Amino acid sequence: MSVFTKVSHAELLAFLQQYSLGELLGFQGIGEGVENTNYFVDTDGGRWVLTLFERLNYDDLPFFLGIMDHLAARGFQCPMPIRNRAGEMLLSLNQKPAALVLRLTGQSVLFPNLQQCAAVGAALGELHVLGQTFEGRCDNSRGVSWRRQTGELLVPKTDSITRRLIEDELAAQDALDLSSLPQGVIHADLFKDNVLFVDDRLTGVIDFYYACNDALLYDLAITLNDWCAEADGHVNSARAQALIAAYCARREPDARERSAWPLVLRAAAFRFFLSRLHDWTFPREGDMVHIKDPNPYRRILLHHREHAAPVL
Repeated sequence: MSVFTKVSHAELLAFLQQYSLGELLGFQGIGEGVENTNYFVDTDGGRWVLTLFERLNYDDLPFFLGIMDHLAARGFQCPMPIRNRAGEMLLSLNQKPAALVLRLTGQSVLFPNLQQCAAVGAALGELHVLGQTFEGRCDNSRGVSWRRQTGELLVPKTDSITRRLIEDELAAQDALDLSSLPQGVIHADLFKDNVLFVDDRLTGVIDFYYACNDALLYDLAITLNDWCAEADGHVNSARAQALIAAYCARREPDARERSAWPLVLRAAAFRFFLSRLHDWTFPREGDMVHIKDPNPYRRILLHHREHAAPVL
């Protein structure tokens, strides 16, 4: 991890005294993750994940925990935040905001099959439907204005080919008004490592710490780009259609969304190309081992710019 807050056995024991979870049996730091510190925590009352929030805006944390609580209460497969004896979901540990959530079973997959892609599409559609009744609101911190500002920041720092790509895509994206499309709560980071499976059965959607309010179609595009793109950037049509069909069975896109779909796919690829290129260009102290290569998303973006979009 780029940031890791040490928690001792005694500190965790004191923290757990605020809950009714039984006796501590053991805990272990989780190596994955960039933005937060995470521990697996086992008690005789169950298995949990402890998260210490390192970089997220404190004011946004009730939204992230609230949407997980809202979804889990309605049967959606996501971590349920645990309330302490005072009914609070957000506490403090070692001067950091902290929360416990129920630990889910399953593992992420690196090479998803058609059944797993369909399961993810169905889950995303269900999330979008259930999220309509959630009253919290959080703006997208990596939204339209961020993409423009980041692109303009990167232009003088890049080679001529990348510079032309960024400038041309910024100009193309001016034609897209995401705010005119159906809105709601989106996950915004539904990558393969944020979904758990036991065989082909989806057992959990995790890491809601980029969740926000934005165009629902943009969330579908983010998901498809990660789950259905091959190493050279082209979209695997069979996986894409499995994901899209399952999503549409839960929530049917309207005519505006179908028209905007090709450019929304580009916007979603552009967002992750820019964020990774930004981190590559302006690395934060301690982040070097976690910086992701921007080139996979360059290739996905170029594919979408040059080929017809999967049928929505």
